[in-house]
Amino acid sequence: MNEEELRKVIRRIIKEESEPGIPVAVSNRHVHLTEADYKVLFPHEEISPRKWLTQPKEYAANQVVTIVGPNGSEIQHVRVMGPCRKHSQVELARSDARSLGITVPVRLSGELDGTPSIKVKTADGEVTIQGVIAAKRHIHMSDKDAERFGVKYGETVEVAIETNGRRTIYDDVIARPNPDFVLEMHIDVDEANAACVGPDTVGHIIPKDKRI
Repeated sequence: MNEEELRKVIRRIIKEESEPGIPVAVSNRHVHLTEADYKVLFPHEEISPRKWLTQPKEYAANQVVTIVGPNGSEIQHVRVMGPCRKHSQVELARSDARSLGITVPVRLSGELDGTPSIKVKTADGEVTIQGVIAAKRHIHMSDKDAERFGVKYGETVEVAIETNGRRTIYDDVIARPNPDFVLEMHIDVDEANAACVGPDTVGHIIPKDKRI
């Protein structure tokens, strides 16, 4: 390595360290339940935390369910997320949906109009949930983070990640600022596998003037 190459490496390291990286989290298939649906599926137990998540008050519960597709195939041990919500919702990767025999739209959480239904069951009961989506990639961030990045709620940004020499650019990531949010980008399992995402992967928002 000659002197000019060394300077380039040093400049790149300084640049990367000066720019805040966004932790990339991989969201596996999971289910959000209303209190009413939860009581049908788990009439004899309270929902309880198994693992607290990065976002405040959110957790992966000890409880799991089985999802049953219209073609009769099942995905077992699908984690319930807590706490309970106002609307039940199933989040799957596209590969999960194909195995179950359904087509799911890519949506942000809570955008459930026109989404398909699916059966969710346990040993104690079953419900049909109208609200199955493949989660659209997005970034949770605080209001201060949004100001630092120069983005507003609902704005689409480009995020670049580099893992094991493989550079991937996501060009339709939705910014979701909230005063209580912790900085974290969410993608699903299919997207993570394609880009070789690991537990320490971080992303960087590409400035508008440098987008392709």
